[in-house]
Amino acid sequence: MKENPYLDKVLLVNKPVGWTSFDVVNKLRKTLHIKKIGHSGTLDPLATGLLVICTGKMTKKIPELTGLDKEYTGALLLGQSSPSHDRETEVNEVRDISGIMPDKILNAASLFVGSIEQIPPAHSAVKVEGKRAYQLARKGELPELKPRTVVIHAFEITGINLPEVRFRVACSKGTYIRSLVRDLGEKLGTGAILTELCRTRIGNYHLADAQSIESFT
Repeated sequence: MKENPYLDKVLLVNKPVGWTSFDVVNKLRKTLHIKKIGHSGTLDPLATGLLVICTGKMTKKIPELTGLDKEYTGALLLGQSSPSHDRETEVNEVRDISGIMPDKILNAASLFVGSIEQIPPAHSAVKVEGKRAYQLARKGELPELKPRTVVIHAFEITGINLPEVRFRVACSKGTYIRSLVRDLGEKLGTGAILTELCRTRIGNYHLADAQSIESFT
């Protein structure tokens, strides 16, 4: 029998927008005919970028890989807020941004660099009394989520074309970029929603080395 070239491997996949991380794992499980397969860190359906997939014996590495630092690029809109802090839910508040200057945005972003306390989004997979927070949030309930300590190694503003702000973030595991965007918006007094997110790095694994789902045949 021909040996499966994808068994006992670490695979780098470029997740497209609209797919859940589970969708990618399920697709590869069927395509590659590998039963034992998993990923090392969830990406929201609206996010794109690097998903590290482990197969066979390499699934033992998943806890180690999950703990690695991560890097993202993305965009946000100032002056808007939504329950999910992105475009998954409808905007429920609009605020004036006429007084916001670029230096104010840069200064606010710098305040988040280092060890910070962050409350996960209500629309997230964090468990609350055995249920996922997003399941409660979608029923109209407000799950009580506790702050967690995360480390922001870099929060670089790479472009400002108001109301859009583009950024790069390097951070520890467990960081929610939607929460970081929400908190930046609150710091500026304008609100903010995440409109674009791409994971570019997990530890020493880079998006530049990843393959599309279609390339795995």
